[in-house]
Amino acid sequence: MNLVALAQRIGRLRKERKLTLQQVADLTGLTRSMISKIENFRITPSLPSLGRIAAALGVTMAELLDGLDDKPSVVVLKKSERTLIRRDYPQSSLVYQALAHTRPNKLMEPFIVEVPAGDMKRNRLPHEGEEFFIVIQGAIDYEYGDETFHLQEGDSVYADGNIKHRLVNTGTLPARVLIVFSKQ
Repeated sequence: MNLVALAQRIGRLRKERKLTLQQVADLTGLTRSMISKIENFRITPSLPSLGRIAAALGVTMAELLDGLDDKPSVVVLKKSERTLIRRDYPQSSLVYQALAHTRPNKLMEPFIVEVPAGDMKRNRLPHEGEEFFIVIQGAIDYEYGDETFHLQEGDSVYADGNIKHRLVNTGTLPARVLIVFSKQ
């Protein structure tokens, strides 16, 4: 299932219905923080929580999940169709541009990540799977376990996501990184 598309669909439906995060939290019995994390693809809701969210948004589970298992052979996404995702906001100032959010059942999840100058707020976090990234603009430090790698434009990394890590931009200019997460 395309979990990024599910997260985006939940956020879109909430906004279309002019509901605040707090209102959805009140309707579902979940916290405002939990709803925000679900919409920003930080966590995946359990089936009971997903059912409560669907009810709060006035849709059935079938409608909420419709099409998320489709797998077209090719998906073209124009630059203007990219979706912005703010994960862990306000703790993190990173902005993710989803590059393949319209394709369900992906083995990879590609993003362009904007890393603002002076960004150091985020905690190091692990995740399942592997990741590949290349610095396409600026410079960053990649803190991985107990090591720090200083990376410039054109440098790349392929790493196990299970080790705590983060991108840090201690410079004075923003950086952009193309990241691809594996789903396995």
